[in-house]
Amino acid sequence: MRIALTGSTGKLGSVVLRELRDAGHEVTGLDIVGRREPGFLQVDLADYGQVTDALGGVDRSDVFDAVVHLGAVPAPGIRTDVATFHNNMTSTFNVFWAAVRLGIRRIVYASSETVLGLPFDVPPPYIPVDEEYAARPESVYSIVKVLEEQLATELVRWHPDLSITALRFSNVMVPEDYAEFPSFDADARARKWNLWGYIDARDGAQAIERALQVAPPGFDRFIIAAADTVMSRPNAELVAEVFPDVPLSAEFGPNDTLLSIAKARRLLGYEPQHSWRDHL
Repeated sequence: MRIALTGSTGKLGSVVLRELRDAGHEVTGLDIVGRREPGFLQVDLADYGQVTDALGGVDRSDVFDAVVHLGAVPAPGIRTDVATFHNNMTSTFNVFWAAVRLGIRRIVYASSETVLGLPFDVPPPYIPVDEEYAARPESVYSIVKVLEEQLATELVRWHPDLSITALRFSNVMVPEDYAEFPSFDADARARKWNLWGYIDARDGAQAIERALQVAPPGFDRFIIAAADTVMSRPNAELVAEVFPDVPLSAEFGPNDTLLSIAKARRLLGYEPQHSWRDHL
């Protein structure tokens, strides 16, 4: 495919760029920062004119087959709430709207695990969590993610041939991050905010490619996490200590992810290949 990738210089985006190119796709990176080089265009996603121009075909080439939208303020607490809302909501609307107007009918984008109710100061309704309960945003950043999913829902209703896939990525990690993981065992509450979850960026790229390949027309959302937790301590011990009153919705192994990836496995064919345990 010929793919436009927003946020191509970010932590996840830079890995996705490499992995999609290695898989044989022609990928043009779009980001507000980055050096001049082939396959990269500096674009302010908050400027609709720039987005339309970029997605319409860089250097008068063909329109893209698909858009992977990762460009955003990537987490709460980096910029003010107002700045985060204005940047992320405007950028996503511009990317979606421009793609639809230009006839691009396949969009995969980064939603967030935060819509599940992170940091779980109010306990989740059950464990493992999945996509079946209503979104519970607890930050302005997360509110935007919920609004983006609603925007996608309405756009595919207007355009039945349009495919938009929201990937609710867990905390993105690269191998250099894994040296810190053994220290998490000392305090079960230090990482309870996302049920001790994470995602290796390479598996994030795999989920994106699977969605590009198999997602049908319409909108759907998927939790994307590693197959395991960040902890060596067993899940039964962690849940009993931190969430003793939360019902268990499914059986799970000692270190299985508590952010259910069953739906992504079933419908996308997603299967994590990387674990922090392989690097230590």
